[in-house]
Amino acid sequence: MKKILILDATLRDGSQGAGISFSVEDKIKITKALDAFGTDYIEGGWPGSNPKDELFFAQAKKLDLKSSKLAAFGSTRRKGCNAAEDKNLRAIAESGAKTACIFGKSWDLHVKVALKTTKEENLKMISDSVSFLKSKKIEVIYDAEHFFDGYKSDKEYALQTIKAAHDAGASVICLCETNGGMLPSDIQNIVRETRNVFPDMRLGIHTHNDSGCAVANSIIAVEEGCIMVQGTMNGLGERCGNANLCSIIPALQIKRGYSCVPKKNLEKLTELSRYIDEIANLIPNDANPYVGRNAFAHKAGIHVSAVERDSKTYEHIEPKLVGNERRILVSDLSGKSNVVSKAVELEMGLGSAEDVNKIMNIVKEKENEGYQYEDADGSFYLLTKKAIESFKPFFSLKSYRVAVEKDAAGNIVSEATVKLDIKGKEEHTVAEGEGPVNALDNCLRKALIKYYPAIEDVFLTDFKVRVVNSDANTAAKVRVLIESSDSSKIWGTIGVNENIIDASWQALSDSVEYKLIKGADKNTQKKKTKRKK
Repeated sequence: MKKILILDATLRDGSQGAGISFSVEDKIKITKALDAFGTDYIEGGWPGSNPKDELFFAQAKKLDLKSSKLAAFGSTRRKGCNAAEDKNLRAIAESGAKTACIFGKSWDLHVKVALKTTKEENLKMISDSVSFLKSKKIEVIYDAEHFFDGYKSDKEYALQTIKAAHDAGASVICLCETNGGMLPSDIQNIVRETRNVFPDMRLGIHTHNDSGCAVANSIIAVEEGCIMVQGTMNGLGERCGNANLCSIIPALQIKRGYSCVPKKNLEKLTELSRYIDEIANLIPNDANPYVGRNAFAHKAGIHVSAVERDSKTYEHIEPKLVGNERRILVSDLSGKSNVVSKAVELEMGLGSAEDVNKIMNIVKEKENEGYQYEDADGSFYLLTKKAIESFKPFFSLKSYRVAVEKDAAGNIVSEATVKLDIKGKEEHTVAEGEGPVNALDNCLRKALIKYYPAIEDVFLTDFKVRVVNSDANTAAKVRVLIESSDSSKIWGTIGVNENIIDASWQALSDSVEYKLIKGADKNTQKKKTKRKK
């Protein structure tokens, strides 16, 4: 099994994406997670460019990395100066990193326009920089920036630039598709031709996604002999992003038989992907291949029934190989197999075909009103329990009131009052919040917590509002989707109403009801198991 080196550039290239900003603490957390995953190289940042990256490398010296080599990023020396006097190269040498990843120009256009120097001086800049870092006992990975554009512009000169880096001692020459405009056939032909010229040179690939081909371009480069792939988790990066390692790693390892990370660690990929998004404060892309929530989601009844018989009919790999799971979506388009499979997934029993038909009819009626259960497993669970008459409410609403006050100074205060019937007792609570929904949430929790302490570890992770019938203008219905989580599970609930507050209340109360009823169901199952024993 041929080894492919993985260089993760999330901390450097990924942080250049719009809206991404990692603190030093964030970068340390991500470094530890990537090391645990088995990444070969972690590009930590550019120590010569900003104080934050310098502080990161200072703190990273204390890390006991098991799998990964930490790489410091930078450029070749400035024109007309000695490499030993270049502050960026000195910063790399002083960073404590045992590996450097430096970039230089391969495209004659950049030599003339960006560097404003000669081709000969650019070759010296490359050679001198690699030699200087090698003299400091630092491994050098050379990033040949804009190599493919440079190759098309002046093939001979582009090849001279990577030869200069190789001859100076670079361990890997990474061919960079910096503008992201190349198609797979471009990458294939140029990597193949470069390999023919330099058969003993260890090549890598670094691609961007401006034409939507970064993953394909990386894979085809490996098939043409590249032994290193550079990319980022979830494809984070400037403009349209970098090559997505969450797609590249499983594609190479599962489908092509290469070794990228330890086999047992591949099952941690989905968890790692979501962890990176959480730190980056991003909502995960549900359509992300391999690791997205919808990567193995099935909605059409024909698909579901086929997958139940043999998952290969509509799944290209087993979800568990990358730590993901199959999801069965229920909607007005669903067949009976969807409802039955969803019930199995949610660990609930359905008695008869009559129950299934009843649930299907309710779903269709509800979706006609604006409800949508694809991302609302919690609400679907409650709907099913009510349909088969096995639902016992933990509380009932008597009334609620929400007030929002804004004073002359611009301060806004939201206050909610809720009256509930809980186990035959009336609970009347008042709470404030950052907004009306937060105030309602606080009020609901305040009323329930002494009766049901299990809800203490439930918190909201996402809140979405969408207009259902926009043609009704201000009288339109709104759909509120709430994602909740506890220490072990994530679930979604939904509410629909012309009034956004009431739609939010429906979703909030469903969220708590789901948590409580799941706990009750588990306890009932435990008691049954004990009686059988």
